[in-house]
Amino acid sequence: MSLRIFIKTLRTLGRGLVSGLPEPSDDRDPIELFQEWFAVARESNTVLPNAMALATSTPGGKPSTRMVLLKGVDESGFTFYTNYESRKASELETNPFVAAVIHWEVLQRQVRIEGTVTRITQDESDAYFKSRPRGSQIGAWASKQSRPLTERSDLERSVERTKAEFDGSDVPLPPFWGGYRIAPTEIEFWQGRANRLHDRVRFTRDGDRWRTERLYP
Repeated sequence: MSLRIFIKTLRTLGRGLVSGLPEPSDDRDPIELFQEWFAVARESNTVLPNAMALATSTPGGKPSTRMVLLKGVDESGFTFYTNYESRKASELETNPFVAAVIHWEVLQRQVRIEGTVTRITQDESDAYFKSRPRGSQIGAWASKQSRPLTERSDLERSVERTKAEFDGSDVPLPPFWGGYRIAPTEIEFWQGRANRLHDRVRFTRDGDRWRTERLYP
């Protein structure tokens, strides 16, 4: 880590520890607050500041969790992408209730999200897919995500076949790949403070508004 980055990280680290979270207010928009925190995280030299743990479950309540990359956030929710034939997608299609958490260690901050998911439009998925590196586009076609793989060489051969298939042309959006959007019903902001007396503020969706309350650490 360079001296410049080290100093920048120290400055960022103290931002929340000293001031904490603002007092709860039903006029505060949690999406705007998230975007403010996200901007700080991107400036803090955190590796993959958009890494998000996503928890899904079967209709019977058996949970599973994995890391995904948050690729968009606005008033409609939090967007990520995946193979629609993966385990996570299978669970999302039968049980749309999810929970997610983003943790920025250097800032001692985390955001917890609960809500329901829906698929985004094919046009949205296509626009994002076109922005991906070609290698990632090839990988999306070549990988049968979440299914058993006998040998690594099988995947490598699939990658080579896919490269040959699309040689000299754009890689199209796979019909089995695209995005989901989490429509949040609850968003909690957690800010580390001294002596583990952390700040926690929870926003709960109430119709077209958000109810806000502070929680004990």
